[in-house]
Amino acid sequence: MKIVEANINDATIIRQIAEIVWPVAYIDILSKEQLAYMLQNFYGFEALKEQMLTKGHQFFIAKDLDNAIGFASVSTEGLGVFKLQKLYVLPDYQGKHVGNALLKSVMDYCAVEEGKSLILNVNRHNMARFFYEKQGFKIIKEVDIEIGEGYFMNDYVMERNI
Repeated sequence: MKIVEANINDATIIRQIAEIVWPVAYIDILSKEQLAYMLQNFYGFEALKEQMLTKGHQFFIAKDLDNAIGFASVSTEGLGVFKLQKLYVLPDYQGKHVGNALLKSVMDYCAVEEGKSLILNVNRHNMARFFYEKQGFKIIKEVDIEIGEGYFMNDYVMERNI
């Protein structure tokens, strides 16, 4: 397995992984309508283009041979603070340290950019919270973020030092 930096040419691959992972990850958390709404708003080509080219999100893709099996993205939030925006791994590869490798790439990137801490949002009902706790993240607050169409993200904000 290898981790590579992604660019706008990888948007289709990122979208395809999200379309596989999200229904599995959020089946008991989000309605089908909210899931579709969020996929389009977070993973449509224009949304990914804006994240990469305007908002400065750095994406990473995990590959097994030449097959993309997961991705992560990170952005700068302020002086020394970075935010893990996304981290998703195909179901068949979960539990095989792909998420760890992606997180390590994000942490290494943040360290090079003089990051001091990494924050993230995770749905309060998502089992991924326990993965992040094992990686040293601590819950620092709860937030309810309106995302449009009457939908909310009900999240924990978690943080760890880099």
